[in-house]
Amino acid sequence: MEEEKKDNDSKPIEKNTALESVPNSTAVLVLGICSIPACFCWGILGLALGIVALVLAKKSKVAYENNPSIYTESSFGNLKAGRICGIIGLILSSIYFIYIIAIYIFIGSLAMGSVPNF
Repeated sequence: MEEEKKDNDSKPIEKNTALESVPNSTAVLVLGICSIPACFCWGILGLALGIVALVLAKKSKVAYENNPSIYTESSFGNLKAGRICGIIGLILSSIYFIYIIAIYIFIGSLAMGSVPNF
């Protein structure tokens, strides 16, 4: 390649190798962070955001592992942070969604006149 060309001063001229960010790293971070407060929107919105964040993170992690030398470490850090936030949002949303379903079952059974024995 042309990385080792020398000019008149005998200094090596390096080719401009600008590193790029991991694909969808910012989107994964935003979706992961948004999935945490969105878990209180009946749980459904947080579930959707968390699942999308995890799917995008999986695809982007595969792209990073195939050729890590062309991506920046900071964008991979954003990818990992977004994935962790997505997991947390997914867990919280799942718990809240199950809680809402249990409340509806309990209220429905009260309206019908029978209370389930838990």
